[in-house]
Amino acid sequence: MYKQVMKIKIIEIIWLDSIIEKIIKKHHVSKTEVEEVFKNKPKFRRGPKGNYIKDDVYYAFGRTYGQRLMFIVFIFKRNNEALIISAREMDDKEKLMFSKL
Repeated sequence: MYKQVMKIKIIEIIWLDSIIEKIIKKHHVSKTEVEEVFKNKPKFRRGPKGNYIKDDVYYAFGRTYGQRLMFIVFIFKRNNEALIISAREMDDKEKLMFSKL
């Protein structure tokens, strides 16, 4: 389901207003919580190839400072930026996998 764990350094997070609105309304996740996960030593896995040749989709699995277990989908840019695509709480299968990483 998910490819091997990757070591990635994210310098900056890129936000689109439509994505912020979606994760708040649909998934009840705040922008701050997503940023907390990236500061709190998440585990990364590579996802499927993106729609564009230079877009690599990755998943971040991690905890917020409030201990919510989060699953974040983002495009990893060459300059170590993460363009957030989606964010939500982990499902049971993801929680089990995260506990083994």
